[in-house]
Amino acid sequence: MPYFMILFLSLSLATPVYAHDWTATQGDIIEVTLNSNTPINKLTYMGKEWPFQEAANGTIHGWIGVDLKQKAGNYPIKWLGKKTTTDHIHIKQGEFRISRITVEKKMSSFDAAAIKRIRADQQAIKNTYDMHVDIFPLFTKASMPVDGIESTPFGAQRYVNGAAKSPHSGIDIAAPKGTLVKAPLAGKVLLVEDMFLNGTLIAIGHGKGLVSVYAHLSKTLVKVGEQVQAGQNIAEVGSTGRSTGAHLHWGMRFNHARINPHSLLSLVTPLDK
Repeated sequence: MPYFMILFLSLSLATPVYAHDWTATQGDIIEVTLNSNTPINKLTYMGKEWPFQEAANGTIHGWIGVDLKQKAGNYPIKWLGKKTTTDHIHIKQGEFRISRITVEKKMSSFDAAAIKRIRADQQAIKNTYDMHVDIFPLFTKASMPVDGIESTPFGAQRYVNGAAKSPHSGIDIAAPKGTLVKAPLAGKVLLVEDMFLNGTLIAIGHGKGLVSVYAHLSKTLVKVGEQVQAGQNIAEVGSTGRSTGAHLHWGMRFNHARINPHSLLSLVTPLDK
């Protein structure tokens, strides 16, 4: 065999599968894509499976949630099929606000009975993250649930009466009591409940482990099991639970990851099948 043919074959065999490097900030939902000639069975990141679908042109689109507290660094994502393609996500440290508030002692300290109820409330919300909701198309572009002023952003490190609390896992939107809250995406109502800290709360599942939470409501307009459409009125703003003024707390979880709701406002239009 001629030398140039041997060289050509050796170079062809040594060529690696093309891989992408994606960049995301803590709390982002990131859309990743793959051009592949073979079917894909799974998309994995951090030991979890993530949703994906194929466009008409054959490009595979996937969605991954980067948790608020995921450490900055490079992490592999794997497209699994007859062959495995490994891409990487470079996660950047988020720039989060420091939030300091002073409240009455009764607002920040709890007795044993209150702590027991708080834990039960937290578990009720957590249970919704694993509830199956069959929604298609996947990930339409979301809209804001209420008009108002963002008073506490996602990821803000809270200090209450000087003591560090958990970082803010949603966004707070200040608005007058009674302001209508609209569903930013279509979904199914998974939970409607009065809670100790969160006040009157609604959780809605949007499919594939994407769940939205709305807290401190003055009134609910939906019930558990109800299918809601994007833009439908679901509640009214209030100041129930542990709250210092009328506002909506809007939180998002994606496959249990704490996600910045603003990530949903910039997602692309869903793919046609």
